Amino acid sequence: MTDVVTHIAGDPESGLLLIADHASNAVPADINLGIDPVLLDQHMAIDIGVAPLGASLCARLAMTGLLGAVSRLVIDLNREEHAAGLIPVESDGFAIPGNVLLDAAGRIARVDRFWRPYHRHLANVIAAQAPKLIVSLHSFTPRLSTRPQEARPWQVGVLYNRDDRAAHAGIAALRAAGVMTGDNEPYSGQVLNATMNAHAEANGIAYLGLEVRQDLIGDEAGVAHWADVLAPVIMAVRDRIMGN
Repeated sequence: MTDVVTHIAGDPESGLLLIADHASNAVPADINLGIDPVLLDQHMAIDIGVAPLGASLCARLAMTGLLGAVSRLVIDLNREEHAAGLIPVESDGFAIPGNVLLDAAGRIARVDRFWRPYHRHLANVIAAQAPKLIVSLHSFTPRLSTRPQEARPWQVGVLYNRDDRAAHAGIAALRAAGVMTGDNEPYSGQVLNATMNAHAEANGIAYLGLEVRQDLIGDEAGVAHWADVLAPVIMAVRDRIMGN
């Protein structure tokens, strides 16, 4: 583990690589976000359940895992370098005062400290291992605080942008397994797909973007169940991509 990424060793021969940008709620001691600490355990700070689910999937599939090791409230690793939301000033209706006060030099320093080394590490691992399929793992809240009337009934969403090779295969496999599956829901990969755009699509590597509903993976039993569900789906998609 480094300050920016937790690296789970796997077997490159598996053809698989897992990336989870929002797996941590860690805030370095020298950064003051000015928020109620309780928010760090909520969805605006971390993709709840992703770290244990990602670790379980890596263990089951001998898959290398790269997990973001800093909260998305410090810097959103799944954003382009110059995106407006890279260092969020609010999230789901909650202000992030410490980020509002950040000046241009502070912003550059934060990008240099977290965003650049994270994406450099991803690029180096991808170049060394040449995975056939990248699994992008996230989780989503059942309801947003700012739009509580909008239900998000999907158990798993599959996100993708231009390269839909793995997405369509994954959607079919999930639905065949009885999973209520969103096709570019609860939001579209054509809008929010920065890490996969940069490291998968730009390199011609197929990717399976999975969003699991957070209430399903909030405890050990839920993580174990969804690892059981998702592991064979990932293997089926990998085999299809590899022509096995």
